[in-house]
Amino acid sequence: MNFPAGLLGNNVAAKASSSLRRRGVSIRHIAFAFALSIALLILYFNYFRYSFPADVMHYAPVTSEVWTERSFQVRDAFLHAYHGYERFAFPNDELRPLSNTSINNFNGWAVTAVDSLDTMHMMGLEQEYKRAMTAVHNTNFSLPTNTRVPFFETVIRQLGGLLSAYALTNDDILRTRADELGTILAPAFRTDSGFPKYGVNTVIGTSNGPLIGSLAEIASYQMEYAYLGKITGKKEHVDRATTATRNFVNADLREHGGMYPMFWNISSGQARDSHLSVGAASDSAHEYILKQYLMTARKDKANLEMYLRFTTHVLNNLMYISPNRHLMYVTDSKLYRTGSRPTHDLEHLSCFFPGLLALGAHTLPLNNLEEVGLNFTALADDLLPKQQLGYEELASFDLKELHLWAAEGLAQTCYLTYADQPTGLGPDVINMISGGARSEILWMDAMQEWRASGGRGPPPGVGDKRPWVGDETFRNAREREMAYAMRDYHVKNADYQLRPETVESLYILYRVTGDVKWRHRGWDIFQAIEREAKTPSGYANVNKVDTYNPQQLDVMPSFFLAETLKYLYLLFREDDIVPLDKWVFNTEAHPFPVFEWTEKEKEAYGVS
Repeated sequence: MNFPAGLLGNNVAAKASSSLRRRGVSIRHIAFAFALSIALLILYFNYFRYSFPADVMHYAPVTSEVWTERSFQVRDAFLHAYHGYERFAFPNDELRPLSNTSINNFNGWAVTAVDSLDTMHMMGLEQEYKRAMTAVHNTNFSLPTNTRVPFFETVIRQLGGLLSAYALTNDDILRTRADELGTILAPAFRTDSGFPKYGVNTVIGTSNGPLIGSLAEIASYQMEYAYLGKITGKKEHVDRATTATRNFVNADLREHGGMYPMFWNISSGQARDSHLSVGAASDSAHEYILKQYLMTARKDKANLEMYLRFTTHVLNNLMYISPNRHLMYVTDSKLYRTGSRPTHDLEHLSCFFPGLLALGAHTLPLNNLEEVGLNFTALADDLLPKQQLGYEELASFDLKELHLWAAEGLAQTCYLTYADQPTGLGPDVINMISGGARSEILWMDAMQEWRASGGRGPPPGVGDKRPWVGDETFRNAREREMAYAMRDYHVKNADYQLRPETVESLYILYRVTGDVKWRHRGWDIFQAIEREAKTPSGYANVNKVDTYNPQQLDVMPSFFLAETLKYLYLLFREDDIVPLDKWVFNTEAHPFPVFEWTEKEKEAYGVS
C-alpha cells in the first residue's frame, strides 16, 4: 500500500502532540524548556566551564608566641639530627641514620658540618658551630683520594657553605678556605667554552668528565664565584662567573623559545638537545639567572633578560591545569618535528619554581620594565612568530600579578602532594593524568578563557583546595584507576628524600605575601617529618609515602640540615633575619649578601 508523502510523519507527530496535551504539556511548555536548555548551555560555556571554584579554608588564629615556639621545635630537630651526625659520622660526610654509620659521598670533607654552618649561626648554636669549624680548619682539599671531586655538588654545598658563613660572621679563615677551594676547583673550567667539566682531580689539578654536561652542573656556580671574587679581589674568580652569562647570551635558543635546554656541549657552548625542564638536571641553572641579577644589585641586564625569556616560555608552554581538581603544575617537554610533547610529570625538585616566581614578583618591576631599559615584547624579536604571540598575550595581563598567581597555584599543588598522602610526606615524582581521553589544559589557555568569561572567582589553579581524601584500599585495579582519576595523578616515585624545595617556596611566599596559610602548610609538613622520618639518631628518607606502611631508608642528606630545616626555621620565626631584598640564597639555601661592584671593579673585571 502506498501512503501520500508526509502522511506517516504527520500522523506520528499528531499522535505525539495529542499524547502531550493529555499530559498537560503544550507547545508553549516545550518552547520554554528548549529556551531554558539553551540558556543553561550558554551559562555553562561562559561561566561554569571556566569557573575554578575554591574551597573555603579557615586557619585557627596562632599567636606570635606559638610561632616562636614552633621555630624552637625546628631548632630542636636540627640539634637531634646534627648531634647524631657528630656522634656517629663526623668528620665524614653524612650520617646513615638507621645503621648509625657514616658515608663519604662528597669527598670526605665533612660536608654535613660545612653545609650546616650558616644554619647553626642563624639558630644561635654556638657550641655546635665552634665544633664544626674544626672541619674548616683541618680539611685537606688535596688528599690522594680526591681524584674525582664533583664540581657542582662541591660548589653549592662546600664552597657555598664557607662563603655564607663568612658573610654572616666576617671570620677570615672562612674567606681563606673558600678562596683555596675555589682555586683548587678551577681546573674544571679548562674547556673551550669555559663551561666546567663534571669533576676535578684536586691532587694533580686536572678535570675529568664527558663533553656533554647537564644544565644544572655547568651553570650553577655564578653566585659563588662572583661573591668569592668580590671578597678576595681576584679577577679570575669573577671571570669564571661571567663566562656562563656570556655563553648563554651567545647561545642559539630560537627553537627553544629562549629557554635553556637540559644538555649542552661543553666544548662549543651550544645546546645539545631540546629537553626543556625546571626539574632535575636543569633547576638551579634557571634559578641562578634571577639570583645573580639580584645579588649584584640588579645591574646585570643580560641575566634579567634571560630570566624574563625563561619564565615566559614556562608560563606559556610548560604549565598546565589538571582536569578534575584544577591543580596547577609545571612539567617538562621534548621538542619534536611535530611539536613539543609534555611528560606531565611534576618533580619535587621543580617545587623551587613557585618560590623563584614569587621572589621575582617581589623584587622586579614587572609592570614597568621600561625603568630598567627593557621592552617586554621586544625580548621575543629573535624568536618564532608563535612564541612572539605568547609574549603579546602575557603582556596583556598584569605581569606581576600573573607571576604571583602562578607562584601561589604551583606552591599549593606542591603542598597538596604532601597533604594528599597518608604519611603527609611528598613523593619525589608524580604524573598528572592528562591528555588522551582527558583534557590537556595549558594554564595560559585557561587564563585567557577565564578572563574572557569575566574573571569570575579565583584564577585557574589559584584558589585554595583541600587535600584529597580518597580511600587507598582498592578492591581491584579499576577502582584504583578511578580513584587516581579523581585525584588527578599517579605517584611515579614514592620516595620522600627530605628535600627542601616545597618548604623553600612556602617560606618565600609567606615573606612576600604575609599570608599565614603558607606557615600553616609548612607546619603540616614539619609535623609529618617528625612523625615519619625521625630516627633515634637523626632523620631518614622515607619510601612508600603514598601508603599506610612507609619504610625509612638509611640516608640523611646534608641538605636536610642546610636547607629543609633552615627554611622551616625561618618560616616560623617572627622576625625576618634574612630579608629578601638584602640577601640572596644560593641553590643550597646559603645566603649571600647583595653587593654592588665599585667603579674600579667594573673597569678591572669588565662587569656592569
